[in-house]
Amino acid sequence: MTSLYPIIRAVNSLAIMTIAMAGMYASIMVLEPATREFNIGRGAGALPYTMYMVGFGVGNILLGKLVDRFGMIWLALLAAICLPVGLFIASQAQNIWVFCFTLCVFCGFLGGAFAFGPLVADISQWFDRRRGLAVGIVISGSYVAGAVWPPLLQSWFDSVGWRQSLEDLSLICAATMLPLSLIYLRKIRAVEGSVDNNEESFWSKPLGLSPINLQCLLCSAGVGCCAAMAMPQIHIVPHAIDLGFTAKDGANFLALMLGFGIVSRISSGWISDKIGGIKTLILGSIMQATVIFFFIFVDTLTGLYLVSIAFGLSQGGIVPSYTIIIRRYFRSREAGRRIGLVFVSTIGGMAFGGWIAGVLYDVTGSYTISFINAIAFNILNLAIAGFLLRRSSADNAGK
Repeated sequence: MTSLYPIIRAVNSLAIMTIAMAGMYASIMVLEPATREFNIGRGAGALPYTMYMVGFGVGNILLGKLVDRFGMIWLALLAAICLPVGLFIASQAQNIWVFCFTLCVFCGFLGGAFAFGPLVADISQWFDRRRGLAVGIVISGSYVAGAVWPPLLQSWFDSVGWRQSLEDLSLICAATMLPLSLIYLRKIRAVEGSVDNNEESFWSKPLGLSPINLQCLLCSAGVGCCAAMAMPQIHIVPHAIDLGFTAKDGANFLALMLGFGIVSRISSGWISDKIGGIKTLILGSIMQATVIFFFIFVDTLTGLYLVSIAFGLSQGGIVPSYTIIIRRYFRSREAGRRIGLVFVSTIGGMAFGGWIAGVLYDVTGSYTISFINAIAFNILNLAIAGFLLRRSSADNAGK
C-alpha cells in the first residue's frame, strides 16, 4: 500500500460526510415550509429534526459496533442507498408522522449516522503520526456541510418548493455517495499507538482506570463541552435580536462560528499530533469557556462578529480530540463503538444544552444565566480533562 492511499481515503471521507450531512440540515431548513403544509405548530414542526437526531444518535452507536465487526463497505453502500431513498420518501410524505419516521430511520439512522462516528473511527485506523490532522480534516465535513447546505437548500425551497428540493437532493446523494463508497472495499489497516501497547495491562487499565470508567468519563466530558457549546450555536440568532440586531446578523454570526470551526478542527488535529488528545481537549475547553464568558458582556455588532469568530476557533477542535484519546487508550478493534458512544454523548449534550438555555431564558428573561450555565458545564468538561491529564502524567512517571 502506498502512503498516498490513506490521504485519498481521508479526502473521500470528508466528501461523503459533507454530502451525507445534507439530510441533517434539510431536517432543519424544512421546519417552516413543512409547518405550513402539514398545518401544524412550530413545536410539532421541530419534530423532523428531533427524530432525525434520535436516529442519528442511535446509529452512531450501533453502526460503530457493526463497523468494528464487519468493516466499512457494506455499511457505506447501505448508507448510500438509504439516505437518497429516505429523502425521496420524505418528499412524497402526506403527513408529519411518515415524514418524521422516514427522516429518523432512513436518513438519520441508516444514512447520516454512518457519515459521522464510523467515518471518523475508520480514518483514525489509517494514520499514526498524523492521526489528529486526518481526524480533524474528516470531521470538519460536518461544518463544511453547515456552511454549504442551508443557503443552498433555502434557495431551492424558494424556487421549486421543499418537496421537489428533497427529491433533487436524493438524486444528488445517490449519484455521489455510491461511487465514493467504493473506496471502502479496501479493509481497515489498524495502526496502534506508539506506546508499548502490546502489554495487556495497558489495555485492561488505561490511565490506571477500568475501560468502562474511562469510557464514562469521556462520555461525561462530551456532555459537558457540548452542553456549553450549544448555548452560542443554537441561541445566537435570538440573542442578536434581543440586543437590537437583525436575524440576518445572527445568521452571519452562526456562519462565522461554523466557518472558523473548520479552521479549528483541522488546526487542532495538527496540534493533537504534537501534544496529544488530552492536552488538546484542555486547550480547547479553556478557550471555549473564555469566549462564552465574553459573550455575556459584548453587545456591539463588531464585538459580536469578533467573539463569534473566536468561538469558532475555540470550539471546533474539542470533539475530534476524543477520537485521539480513544485511539490512544483503547484497542483499535473497539474504535467504532467507543467513538460512537462519545459522539452520541456530545449530541445529547448539544440537545440538552440548547433546551436548558431556552428554559433559563424563559425563567429569567435574559440569556445571562444561560451563558453562566454553559460555563458551568464547560468547567465540568475541564475538570474531567484535567483529571485525565493528571492520570496520564502519573502513568508516564511510573514507567
